[in-house]
Amino acid sequence: MAAAPQLSVADQIRQLEGARKLVLKDVSYYSQVIQATLPIIGPSSQVEFRRWGSEFLAEAFATPAVQLNSKETLSLVVLDILKSLVDDPKQDVLVLRSVIQAAASIYPLAMRWTINNSWDTTTWEKMTAIKTRIRDIWDTAPLTIRICCVKFVQRVILAHTSSVNPEPRRGDPLDISRNMVPPNHPALDGDQLEAEASGLLDRMLSALENESSDPLLVDATLNTLSILVRQRPKTSSRILNTLFNFNPLRLATTSALTPKTKVLIKSMEKTTRMLLTHLYKRHPDNPLAGRMQQYAERLARSRAEIFDESGRKRAMVEQAGAVEVKRQRTAALSSQPQVEITPLRPGANTLAEIFTFTTNEGIKKFSVGDTIPAQLAAKISVRTIAQLDAEILQRAINGVRSRLTAFHEAHQQPINPETAPLDVEEDEDDYEPDYYAAEDNEQLINKLDSSPVDDRRDLQAPVLGALALPAFKLSSAPTLNPEQAARVGQGAITRVFGTMQTLEDPTTKKPKAGLNRLAASSYERDSWLTVIARLATRANAGLDEIFVKDEGSSLTLPSISMSDSIREMLYTYVLEDFRKRIDVAVTWLSEEWYKERVQQRFASTPGQSNDIPANYEKWTLRLLDAFLPYLHAQDKVLTRFLSELPDLTVAILSRANTLCQDPTLVNLALTSLYYLVVFRPPVKNIALDTIQNIWTDYEYARPMAAKYLQRWRPGFVEEAQQSAAGTPMGTNGAVIAT
Repeated sequence: MAAAPQLSVADQIRQLEGARKLVLKDVSYYSQVIQATLPIIGPSSQVEFRRWGSEFLAEAFATPAVQLNSKETLSLVVLDILKSLVDDPKQDVLVLRSVIQAAASIYPLAMRWTINNSWDTTTWEKMTAIKTRIRDIWDTAPLTIRICCVKFVQRVILAHTSSVNPEPRRGDPLDISRNMVPPNHPALDGDQLEAEASGLLDRMLSALENESSDPLLVDATLNTLSILVRQRPKTSSRILNTLFNFNPLRLATTSALTPKTKVLIKSMEKTTRMLLTHLYKRHPDNPLAGRMQQYAERLARSRAEIFDESGRKRAMVEQAGAVEVKRQRTAALSSQPQVEITPLRPGANTLAEIFTFTTNEGIKKFSVGDTIPAQLAAKISVRTIAQLDAEILQRAINGVRSRLTAFHEAHQQPINPETAPLDVEEDEDDYEPDYYAAEDNEQLINKLDSSPVDDRRDLQAPVLGALALPAFKLSSAPTLNPEQAARVGQGAITRVFGTMQTLEDPTTKKPKAGLNRLAASSYERDSWLTVIARLATRANAGLDEIFVKDEGSSLTLPSISMSDSIREMLYTYVLEDFRKRIDVAVTWLSEEWYKERVQQRFASTPGQSNDIPANYEKWTLRLLDAFLPYLHAQDKVLTRFLSELPDLTVAILSRANTLCQDPTLVNLALTSLYYLVVFRPPVKNIALDTIQNIWTDYEYARPMAAKYLQRWRPGFVEEAQQSAAGTPMGTNGAVIAT
């Protein structure tokens, strides 16, 4: 049987491209394709296969579509191939570049595998060998390889230094850092890793400190620094100090400004300026944010000065020997453009034509408003006017003025004598005098005396009262019913809550000034909370149950009052994060308790109603019922909440009894009650009564409850045990009555 014909290299590459398209459609095939193509991309394979295979591996480990666990498993498979490819001193440049890119993606995965599997030291040894080889060729390889080495070193520094996330195992799974390394790991030493990262960082930043560094390598280094400053705070000071000492415009002073040099200088300056702008805008609270902004603005000004000055300068005329050079006409030359102001064309003219001086038809038809954003157009206009010569600008302004004058003169309307105002005189050319003899004063007086009274009345000034405009008055707003007023009030309170939630918690806790403190002494979160709590408690105190009677009918207040709406909002706000906002709950409930005490004092006056709503106990019980199911054995929020409440009742402390239904929370409930016994003597008896009830109801809580009762009520335990000896007990330890 004849053997199958051998496919050419081009045909095999075409088949491999088909496999690549398959995995791009369905990432689940990555594992199968990688394992199937590893034998044909080894060091002994043809260079076309090695190029395709190394590029495919770099894409596979860089894509976010593949799960992190799958990448971690595949990295163990390809480490041998990557090591053999990178160790070849005669390796192809394109192959070596893709191998380094793949190693940059695999390095944190290999470190994570070693952290979680301390027994596997072989994997870390292979990864270390690849890292050592890349570090050795960093300074001697071609430029494209050195740029990839910078990216690899960045990933190594990220993995070897501490992250901003204090709990990396619960945070971003892609953020692999020194925080994940346990103290006694057999293969990884945290201090050694951090020291290596510091050395690699210094070596990477040397590209910015060395004046002979290639501009492309400088750009590559700058592009890797942003994530280091944001995610690794320990490296930020070293990086920022290097950036402040780095001058991206130094190439302009050491070499001629050729077109290539201009492009390189502009690229380095823009990259540096964008990096600093990104850093101080993303972290405006950074102590060096002001310095970064000033340095970025100084770079922009220096760049403008260099390139604008070079564009204005005329090349010096070289004079050779005794040869007489023709004198150049410099009198007619000017550094500013000449403005030619032409008169307006006859006929109708638009406002744009009045302000346009150019004769280029293409520029006239260009619409700035439809093409360039308004902000960019404003910046260009301000920059152009600032650099324009004052004489040229004044000449252009005078030209616009003359055009406007000509425009108004050409379109001036002739005066209609039929409709012209009385105080407007006609032109002198149209004046035709009457050839009658003028009357003197005596004739006029005689004429007035002989005229009838009605005619003289007609000569009097007309009465203009009928022509005066009447006074304008706005129509009165419609009257709101109680439901509409309640909805408007709820909307106002919702906006206040929105403003309050945008404020951050104060960095330093200030002592409370008491119930009679000024509510809004500042615009911080606590002041807004005090205002909201007092709106809920004090705003309509005594108005909760009022009926307005009008001739047998009664108009009641809305079913849901504004105070109850505010209380619901406070209740929801506290429960969103009750451990951090328990102080808000205490402040609110203290205001409720204070309001009820003041109302009780006035209710004791003869003639006052004694029906006072008990909002304090109601909302205290609601809060307890809401957050008690979420407590755990190490929580201290219950003890703090009960100890800071202004008043404790039997109903409130009975919630601690229900907490003991979970055996793991018995210690928490009894400890909180014992704290009240020791430090709050007014509630000592009801706290001990609650402990007695716990001892009676829950048999598994008796050992700890008995320890507290023997000290404060020594006779209770003995009497209860003696009475229980002849009395049947329930399954939970409760006495059954007979």
